[in-house]
Amino acid sequence: MEVLEKVIRINLLMDFYEPLLTEKQRSVLRYYYVDNFSLSEIADLVSTSRQAVNDHLKRAEQTLEDYETKLNLVRKHESRVQLLEQLREAVSSGEPDHADMIQWLEQLEELD
Repeated sequence: MEVLEKVIRINLLMDFYEPLLTEKQRSVLRYYYVDNFSLSEIADLVSTSRQAVNDHLKRAEQTLEDYETKLNLVRKHESRVQLLEQLREAVSSGEPDHADMIQWLEQLEELD
């Protein structure tokens, strides 16, 4: 996974699952992925080693991915966004295919 893709992914996971993390996990992830601090800067802030920060990051990232595996909130969100975009395009085309629109609406209902 490209670095930018990973940053976007972690930030999206944090949007959904951050309240489920410990305070230490939240702060280390925020410092690294939101504030763009280096491992050394974070280590200084939390009075620990650079390696300990790296370990905390890896565990917190894995915890976020574990939550997503179990709850699928991000996947459902992305599916909703895609289906809503398809509906918007169909309506704005002037001649929407009603069968497609009904199918998309049913798919939206199934996501909940």
